[in-house]
Amino acid sequence: MCLAVPGRILSLSGSELARAARVDFGGAVREVSLAFVPEAQLGDYVVVHVGVAISRLDEEEAAATLQLLGQLGEEAGADTAAERAEGADSAAAARPPAAARTRG
Repeated sequence: MCLAVPGRILSLSGSELARAARVDFGGAVREVSLAFVPEAQLGDYVVVHVGVAISRLDEEEAAATLQLLGQLGEEAGADTAAERAEGADSAAAARPPAAARTRG
């Protein structure tokens, strides 16, 4: 499965195929190629896949997409926490009682 994430262009550099931008992904700023979206401008939102902007996005659509990604992250975090707790419970159940561990 591939994932492309929207981000906002903070600055531009280069020209033509070497054109690049510093893009903000909710606090994480990365250098991104703009070779596929030469029309992108400062302040635009772009969809980025593996370091390359593949399309422009309006602000409303970017906000909706970021909100959905945030919800997925929260759900994944909850799943991970539940798995960790479940693993800890399993490990505790498999561990011998303290008295048995201290006998030598």
